[in-house]
Amino acid sequence: MLDLGYATFPRLLEHCPGGRVDAVVITHEHPDHCADLSALCRARHFAAERGTRLPLYCTPGVIRRVQAMEPTEDLLEVFDVHSLPTSHPVGPFQLDAALLPHHVPHAGVRLTAPGLTVAYSGDAGPDPALARLAAGADLFIAGTTLQGDSADGGDGQLMSAVDAGIWATRSGAKRLLLTHFWPGSDRTRSTADARSSFSGEVIAAEESMVLSF
Repeated sequence: MLDLGYATFPRLLEHCPGGRVDAVVITHEHPDHCADLSALCRARHFAAERGTRLPLYCTPGVIRRVQAMEPTEDLLEVFDVHSLPTSHPVGPFQLDAALLPHHVPHAGVRLTAPGLTVAYSGDAGPDPALARLAAGADLFIAGTTLQGDSADGGDGQLMSAVDAGIWATRSGAKRLLLTHFWPGSDRTRSTADARSSFSGEVIAAEESMVLSF
């Protein structure tokens, strides 16, 4: 599971009853990326059979931020915490992470398995590290909060769809999935912005979307 922001836990339950996932990766401590880690903690803490601690790969600050919402249940009883950015084997995947610019410590993520590579920028700003993170990726998932050229209103801590297209091109990624839209954002515009700087397939994320490879 990559990032557990607001209202993601109910959707997770549709696919994984009881929250029975194998590992969780959290890119940074902003609540819209980690708030529902609290819900997953409760589901596992109070389960009839809790099982072993769940591997959690996250940046510094995530546990402190989420634990503040869980004063009675110790997250460390539920999660086996591993710091990012570092590299780890995660089941069939190799997880590699890199620091990316944002308002708090933030790690972009690359997951590689035989025949499949997925890169995820999280909520970061544009940075040369993205070219390595998404190099040759089958899917590059990019948080594109801004619309238009990020220079029009960005501070280097967030990406626009144009930025995402630029880094998808430089990395040689095959497909680009845009996400992290503000409520009410015109996703058609974001897709068009990304296509102005990337010639590959561009997809705007939708709730409950499933992609095939």
